[in-house]
Amino acid sequence: MFRTAQLVLRETKRVLGATTSLRFVGGFSTASNASQRLAGKVAVITGAASGIGKATAEEFIRNGAKVIIADVQDELGHAVATELGPDASYMRCDVADEAQVAAAVDLAVERHGHLDILFSNAGIEGVEPQDDMVTLDLENFDRLMAVNARAALAGIKHAARVMAPRRRGSIICTSSVAGVLPFPAFAMYSISKATSIAIVRATAEPLARDGLRVNAISPGSIMTPLLLRCLGQLSETSSGLSEEIKQMVMEPVEIARAALFLASDEAMYVTGHNLVVDGGYSVHKGVDALVARTASS
Repeated sequence: MFRTAQLVLRETKRVLGATTSLRFVGGFSTASNASQRLAGKVAVITGAASGIGKATAEEFIRNGAKVIIADVQDELGHAVATELGPDASYMRCDVADEAQVAAAVDLAVERHGHLDILFSNAGIEGVEPQDDMVTLDLENFDRLMAVNARAALAGIKHAARVMAPRRRGSIICTSSVAGVLPFPAFAMYSISKATSIAIVRATAEPLARDGLRVNAISPGSIMTPLLLRCLGQLSETSSGLSEEIKQMVMEPVEIARAALFLASDEAMYVTGHNLVVDGGYSVHKGVDALVARTASS
């Protein structure tokens, strides 16, 4: 990873030397126009018709970006693009199909001339049960891996294809706190999200050679349609975990703001990182479990 750091530093200095869009205050870089942190940038966001993806599309456009909303929810996707205005457009994209991921990237370049940001955000939770290894449904596991992990790698591949010639670009993958601290009730989902983190870490150095950055965001409980479905399933199989998750729910905009930072030039020195946004849940949950085991022994 030392080589990765060297590459990132070199490319950051090259870009900073070629632009006047940043200034340094107190040792920190800051955009010259704080309300336009993504001015002139073009983004593709998968799963952007609702939840985290929609909130991020709103945040990106508010900060000057043009956004391709890629999703499989056609009616909702078109409605969101209309709601967000002329800087947003929708296209159907099933991220489990590499050709459709490639097409979303190509649309951004065809329509806007280049691609600066890919937010590989689309994901599924899978079906229960996921914690009975004897009756494990491997077809469900394969689907989870196709959407939550393989699609992240497909996004990286095709984003790099168009970003590398310009030697700049930010790729962000949505993982989950479940990829950091597995949820037994969603064991296969946890595996798929842990894999997406591994993909980000493993590709950071190869991407840095081309001046690109790749990072993950691991949200905690975010009030999205996916979470609501999960809570419905958990209330029947693991009511204690369901109540625990309800108590730490955040809004999608919290993740959108994290994505904005990673997408912006303010994060030029950040790559190969998994940014956990969970209110400290993953830090203290392990301690809680240890205390519970100690008390019962």
